[in-house]
Amino acid sequence: MVIWSDCARADLRRIFEYIEHDSPHYARKVVQEITAKPDILIEYPGIGRMVLELGDENVRELLIYSWRIIYELNEKDIIILTIVHQRKNLKPEDMGD
Repeated sequence: MVIWSDCARADLRRIFEYIEHDSPHYARKVVQEITAKPDILIEYPGIGRMVLELGDENVRELLIYSWRIIYELNEKDIIILTIVHQRKNLKPEDMGD
């Protein structure tokens, strides 16, 4: 099962609000596509690449547009931890809850 953390949900809201200033339509489209992207992880959990900054094989990322969807694999679930811009280097404290 794919579980979205509170931090990742807040990231989605911020992304939506940022894009909405220019285009409410595009903001909805981008957020819908970001939320749909991790569905592939149910069948192929290891498809994303390892997040090099963190060095943990269980923390991986999917790329969509200019965003990095950071997720963690555990024994039974896939947890979406955060969504960050591709230009940002990720640090453990960026992971929120």
